[in-house]
Amino acid sequence: MSDAAPYTSSSTEAPDPKRWIALAIIAVAQLMIVLDASIVNIALPSAQRALHISDADRQWVVTAYTLAFGGLLLLGGRIADYTGRKRTFIIGLFGFAAASALGGIASSAGLLYAARGLQGGFAALMAPAALSLISVTFTLPKERATAFAVFGGISGGGAAIGLLLGGTLTEYASWRWCLGVNVPIALLTALAASRFVKESRAHGNTKYDVPGAILVTLGLVSLVYGFTQAAKQKNPGKSTEVLGWTDPSTVRFLILGVVLLIAFIVWERRTKTPLLPLWVALDRNRGGSYLIFLFIGAGLFAMFLFMTFYFQITLGYSPLKSGFAFMPFSLGIIGAATVVSQLLPKVGPKPLMVPGLISAVTGMLLLTQITPDTSYVGLVLPAQLLMSIGMAFVFIPTSSTALVGIGTHDAGVASALLNTSQQVGGSLGTALLNTLYASAVTGYVAGHLGDPADTAAVTRLALVHGYHIAFFWGAVLLSGALLTAVLLINAKKDDVPIEPGAEVPA
Repeated sequence: MSDAAPYTSSSTEAPDPKRWIALAIIAVAQLMIVLDASIVNIALPSAQRALHISDADRQWVVTAYTLAFGGLLLLGGRIADYTGRKRTFIIGLFGFAAASALGGIASSAGLLYAARGLQGGFAALMAPAALSLISVTFTLPKERATAFAVFGGISGGGAAIGLLLGGTLTEYASWRWCLGVNVPIALLTALAASRFVKESRAHGNTKYDVPGAILVTLGLVSLVYGFTQAAKQKNPGKSTEVLGWTDPSTVRFLILGVVLLIAFIVWERRTKTPLLPLWVALDRNRGGSYLIFLFIGAGLFAMFLFMTFYFQITLGYSPLKSGFAFMPFSLGIIGAATVVSQLLPKVGPKPLMVPGLISAVTGMLLLTQITPDTSYVGLVLPAQLLMSIGMAFVFIPTSSTALVGIGTHDAGVASALLNTSQQVGGSLGTALLNTLYASAVTGYVAGHLGDPADTAAVTRLALVHGYHIAFFWGAVLLSGALLTAVLLINAKKDDVPIEPGAEVPA
């Protein structure tokens, strides 16, 4: 995932006889990374109750993982290239197991957040190493295409598995097992990798842009913390008044975040070994692709969070039933992806992206019509299908336009930037929309609760009002992706590289 020269095998070198076993091992690790972003969504209501996490702070269970993953992904790719992809892969697996164990026994919210951050950091080591290992293990074009298809299928379907597994574990065991289940899987995968996966590394400049990684990660964390501060109550238990956007602590963290991110850009322009080669992102098609994924991540990650609470808290679904309630979304993406893959070489990216994003925005706006008694089949299901099919029409073309004008030498960093954009967008969007949600709920209760006897009824309506606000702004974020596609994407069908590894991003 770096701009270093990739490892290449000699054309006369015989294929690794253990390559298909290696693919199975890598696939298990990728599945674990993907499902861990969704498995906690179903468990979150139970974890929030058990650890007494406030509505304003609960998003940290999601964003701690995505911030660390997105902020460190590019650095992880460089470490894997230069230190050794197999070695980095195994270290990532052992670290992921330890972080998962820590989260599974967490006795406080802070410890859970820290464990999720560690999971994201070690996932940032595993993910680029896994993709690189497939590239160097499969040297025959036909076999490499098959291997990437397996990898892409897991990336696209892993979220669905995570939702069902999270629901099953939460309902029949404990929310803690949604984290603990990773421990034996990661350890066994690491042991298998040590035996069946071949080592490879890139050659060249082995300097790491650690200052860049620190600046961008701290900047993003500061922004998210500023968003969270705005939704916190001034006097918990005594008043429903929140700190708001103009509170000095909120403003201080938001300004610090912006300053750190500006410093990151300045540093990247001056350093000889940048974490983010700016020239990659400044092309209109590539830059537009990254912006689209940023907006999509911001809208969709938050949608999963709020729909989880709507299913379990408002509609009274069990965790397992909630997992099944999300299945049409995952199946819609997987089903439509086949059609999109066939259409892309014929019509090009933009004719697919624009209607896809219009469909996704429409689906998100439909969710602003939910009530405490809404029919799942009558409204929620159509909304999910509109969004999921629309997303399939966006994910695959955008994954290709992100590589326009990029040679094989730099394809790794261009692809990593796409994943980074989605994770960063998910972090910022989840924090921002959770803040808007919490403020809307607090304001609704303050404005409508006259008789204490009506507390339960008013609270139920307040939660739905909060969901409406969150889904409306989620639609605004997806509209940002639509506007970006209309204004920036101009690649034609002949410009788009059709890679065998094009996938539905996690």
